[in-house]
Amino acid sequence: MVATRSVKCVILRGYWWQSPSVSSPASPTWARAYIAHRIAYTGRALPVFGRDSREIILKMNELRHQIEKEPRVAPGALQVAYVTVDESAEGQRIDNFLLKVSKGVPKSHIYRVLRSGEVRVNKGRIDATYRLKLGDVIRIPPMRVAEKAQDADAFVPSSEFPILFEDAWLLIIDKPAGVAVHGGSGVAFGVIEQLRRARPEAKFLELVHRLDRETSGILILAKKRSALVHLHEQMRGTGMDKRYFACVAGEFQNTRQHVKLPLYKYSTPDGERRVRVQADGLTAHTIFNKVEAFPGYTLLEAELKTGRTHQIRVHLQASGFPIVGDEKYGDFALNKALSRSNAKPGIKRMFLHAHRMTLAHPSTGEPLTVSAPLPAECVDFLQQLRQHRAAD
Repeated sequence: MVATRSVKCVILRGYWWQSPSVSSPASPTWARAYIAHRIAYTGRALPVFGRDSREIILKMNELRHQIEKEPRVAPGALQVAYVTVDESAEGQRIDNFLLKVSKGVPKSHIYRVLRSGEVRVNKGRIDATYRLKLGDVIRIPPMRVAEKAQDADAFVPSSEFPILFEDAWLLIIDKPAGVAVHGGSGVAFGVIEQLRRARPEAKFLELVHRLDRETSGILILAKKRSALVHLHEQMRGTGMDKRYFACVAGEFQNTRQHVKLPLYKYSTPDGERRVRVQADGLTAHTIFNKVEAFPGYTLLEAELKTGRTHQIRVHLQASGFPIVGDEKYGDFALNKALSRSNAKPGIKRMFLHAHRMTLAHPSTGEPLTVSAPLPAECVDFLQQLRQHRAAD
């Protein structure tokens, strides 16, 4: 085929393409792109003949191969993400970091991409135990989040709770009874999810410890990872003093009593988490101090030496003094009687309240003591018991 000067055209693998047909649907995409590029920069199409035509054909073929090699990404497709580690994630294990930032992705998938090397830090492979350093660049592969997880997160209402103490390191609140500290086990959301929604500017906000849903009182949250690590070290040692008020059924005899009973966690047939005293359980130690005695009831202060699940509740049950209103380990007949609308004395919640905590501040090391007043319903119940005692 011959190209003449009088016709502006290009020779493309044996086909004759005239410049006016740049936008023609019949033209290959790579050809149209190349011609459009030439027109944009030179104001004209390419007259091709002789040696010039061979150079253009080579250029066009090179462009075609480049375009064919380019990945075709559909609109809305998942992309690889690169995250630079800041102080909020410094020191955290990579697996825990991925579990946090990839809400709704199954844990098994997180560990699969770690094992396969799809997750990289500073372009190198790492294992699940790697601890992040400030400035690390993490490559996170595309991971599809379950739609139901995304939908559930959209319905978390923002909420604030009574603040007992707050600074740049800590947020300490007074949690009401009946509110879970986090979502899960049939609970869509808890305190931590609501606080994060209420404080979108917070780079880091994590629970330092947990309270049972039915328990009220002091709940500590860390606003820096270094604060979280520091407080966990205190909890593992003897640096944190935690005190709870518990009103129990029965007349507690000793002024001060140590209870050291091992606790074993298990699940009921319907999947509910429970704890019982068992010889091969975890070591648990609680000190109970008698605060006030009433006919048939005693107000105790529980001093935790270990922090096992349901520790105070199970230690008191095993000692023969169940907590008033405890629906898992309590006296169910008594709870039913106390919860009646006209009951005197009466109460419709579990009487367990985290009333005082002392810790070393994670920044200054200075001792910090925080107190939470008894909720109104607990104060009212004690007042009724005092009236009954006076009447006797």
